[in-house]
Amino acid sequence: MDNNIRFGFGMLRLPVINGVNSDVDIPKVCELVDEYLKSGYNYFDTSFVYHGGHSEEATRKAVVERHPRDSFTITSKLPTGRITSRENAEEIFNRQLKNCGVEYFDYYLLHNTKGYLYDRIIEPLELFGFIAEKKAEGKIKSIGFSFHDCPEDLDRILTAHPEVDFVQIVLNYYDWTSCWVRSKECYEVIRKHGKKVIIMEPVKAGMLAHPPKTLEEKMRKLEPEMSPASWAFRFTAGLDGVIAILSGMNTLSQVRENTKLFKNLRPLTGEETQMLIDSADDYREMGPLGMRNFSEYRGIAENGMPVECILEAYNAIKIQNGIGAFAIADNNYYEGARYRAGINGCSESWIDRPIIDRSGNDITEMVREAEKALLY
Repeated sequence: MDNNIRFGFGMLRLPVINGVNSDVDIPKVCELVDEYLKSGYNYFDTSFVYHGGHSEEATRKAVVERHPRDSFTITSKLPTGRITSRENAEEIFNRQLKNCGVEYFDYYLLHNTKGYLYDRIIEPLELFGFIAEKKAEGKIKSIGFSFHDCPEDLDRILTAHPEVDFVQIVLNYYDWTSCWVRSKECYEVIRKHGKKVIIMEPVKAGMLAHPPKTLEEKMRKLEPEMSPASWAFRFTAGLDGVIAILSGMNTLSQVRENTKLFKNLRPLTGEETQMLIDSADDYREMGPLGMRNFSEYRGIAENGMPVECILEAYNAIKIQNGIGAFAIADNNYYEGARYRAGINGCSESWIDRPIIDRSGNDITEMVREAEKALLY
């Protein structure tokens, strides 16, 4: 296990006032930031779009204006889906520097890269070239992109753009082999290209902190004092080439718990690693559909949309919602699936006929309910 891995503070789920996502509670964020820095970590991950466009401002007020520049690392992202021209990219980038109150970004990413954004916006506007230019100007130290799509598209992008330093992906033991996220395959593609990895959603929005009873019993038998969340961090920290692991924290107790457990991580054994990977079916069984896997729907693809993946993603979203988590990862992959199926936009239904499973059962309403949870 690499002791140089940064434990990153994701500025995505900050405390807010009266439940308004864009109204960040700055005094509380300052408390979290100070506690986090006191623990010895210093990696802050923000974005132009987080918290309704106010995360970068919150980062400036809580971090940049209160601590020396050499005491922290700032990462932000270009909102690729909103870019209309190179001039527009330049204007937003300069605004981000001002928002964050810095002269350079330590890490900078093309945000939420997926096949259709790559084909329609990123390549036509040469946005990889844009961030490479900013790196050459000294305004970015390391360039990369965050990715929410299939490993085939990831391989295509990295083949075309060897100039990037790293890729940020969703990676956790539940999604290691999940139908859409396919963390294992995406991780292997990145390492094949010799790039570093930044991990987001290591505890899948908190879902892996609430394991099924069978898994929790195994965990406690092996490590009585170790929390379920620490098992999730151990899984990601044991991977080669990882430079940072991100966690969204919005309470002091979360900051204290996560920084403490991250300092005391021990490598997983091969048997422990496999135990976590094999537990995915136990998690799925906790969902509203009560199924251990969705392979019986494999190959059913009405209008090009894979029913197996749709139902599995819906089930995972509902598990996360059940613990009060803000699930976002699974929805991102739905956009890519619609693009590959030739369906434009993410607001209209693609279901225009009954969907029948291999046993002759009409599962249209079940799939329609899943579609509602995945639509933006």
